Amino acid sequence: MSSNMQILKVCEYCKKDFIAKKTTSACCSDNCAKMFYKKRKRDEKIKIAEVKTDTIKILSAAKVEDEFKIINAKQFLTLTEAALLLNVSPLTLRRWTLAKQIAASKSGKKWIFDKTLIMPHKRF
Repeated sequence: MSSNMQILKVCEYCKKDFIAKKTTSACCSDNCAKMFYKKRKRDEKIKIAEVKTDTIKILSAAKVEDEFKIINAKQFLTLTEAALLLNVSPLTLRRWTLAKQIAASKSGKKWIFDKTLIMPHKRF
């Protein structure tokens, strides 16, 4: 059914005034409607991405806290655990070890670090 209704509205995309013939019209033209749809979908994706990154940050923070609890319970650490404790990358710690700047021993192919030797000023 058609009607002779004329409603003064503001376009959701370009913010211009227009006369709508239906109550459900949100945009002044087909081009504005298409662009508004794209903008809405883009904003939805951005919002979902923000939620995902916030969730990942929370989960990674909880994971790091759990790893620190495990590290504090151990006397001997692996390369990655010692690097996390010293807040350096594993590659940097391996370089320091090969340059004999940090005491470590090798067990098979793995480096083993004594926690009291790599951080003597901290009490665990």
